[in-house]
Amino acid sequence: MAPKTGLEKQDRARDAAFNSAMHGNSAQAAGGVRAMFAKGREAKQAAVDEYFKHWDNKSAEVETEETRAARNAEYATLTRQYYNLATDLYEYGWGQSFHFCRYSIGESFYQAIARHEHYLAHQIGIKEGMKVLDVGCGVGGPAREIAKFTGAHITGLNNNDYQIQRATHYAHKEGLSHQLAFVKGDFMQMDFPDNSFDAVYAIEATVHAPKLAGVYSEIFRVLKPGGIFGVYEWLMTDEYDNDNLEHRKIRLGIEQGDGIANMVKVSEGLEAMKIAGFEMLHHEDLADRPDSIPWYWPLAGRWKYMQSMFDAFTIARMTWWGRFLAHNFAGLLETAKLAPAGTKKTAESLGEAADCLVAGAEKHLFTPMYLMVGKKPE
Repeated sequence: MAPKTGLEKQDRARDAAFNSAMHGNSAQAAGGVRAMFAKGREAKQAAVDEYFKHWDNKSAEVETEETRAARNAEYATLTRQYYNLATDLYEYGWGQSFHFCRYSIGESFYQAIARHEHYLAHQIGIKEGMKVLDVGCGVGGPAREIAKFTGAHITGLNNNDYQIQRATHYAHKEGLSHQLAFVKGDFMQMDFPDNSFDAVYAIEATVHAPKLAGVYSEIFRVLKPGGIFGVYEWLMTDEYDNDNLEHRKIRLGIEQGDGIANMVKVSEGLEAMKIAGFEMLHHEDLADRPDSIPWYWPLAGRWKYMQSMFDAFTIARMTWWGRFLAHNFAGLLETAKLAPAGTKKTAESLGEAADCLVAGAEKHLFTPMYLMVGKKPE
């Protein structure tokens, strides 16, 4: 299939061959750690090289618009290789729902994650029997939760073969194969016919798009007239100033550590919904709600956020000494050839991103949960 103008050409045979070379049968592994050590070494090194070529020696001090344009031109490859490297670390360190959420006092981590997913489903009005699209579904954690919560049928769209295999494995394991389907595709150029879905949602995924107006327009196309689209979007706030070096360092640290080609401001996100054709029903930065526990507490490594003994490990591993031990242990495993090359580098990149996410939140420069709910006119 010829790509739309300005978009990467899709090559599914190439992607499938690389997935087989790097991941083998590790998609069937019980968890992130076990899967992490079952990788093809040469393919893992190729993924490291392909991903970090966009970031090495390209600091905020020397970043140009041409540098950002080069990342945007390879948005699909950049994101796909990022998740080839990061998926197992995400599963080990976070869980199977790759997103942030709000927290209430006394609420467990996974309860809060599920509540965030339920809230989006409620805002959209997803109901039993609906045909729903999850744009950028990860390993299917939110799709499984929303399917169970609403009774809807969820189709997850993903451009990473490994994540599709993991999502399909988990759906079968939980007896949800009849209610879930996971398909390969670029959300900038979907294969679905016009007017295919009753509702569409995206949870912290469309930030990987080279242009939000492009992905929102594709969502508009495949949504039925009268259907609702809801998204939790990663955006820089309108207080972000690209001419401020500190601000640029924070944005670039988030982008590098999270596989993002080009993150934009809230005003551009709102404009993208308008360009796509949506009638905006609601928009709000949920990170601005007056919660006593901030959304970023699991990243901060601060003991003051500990609510129960179960939080101790989460906090400890994000302290400076916790990360120092974990990253250097990964380096030792690499040296001993017990872990694939690039494991330490990937972990350090994720750690830097965590610092930048916390800094961006505390300086009110970044939000991972700008809620937008739009309707496709009848």
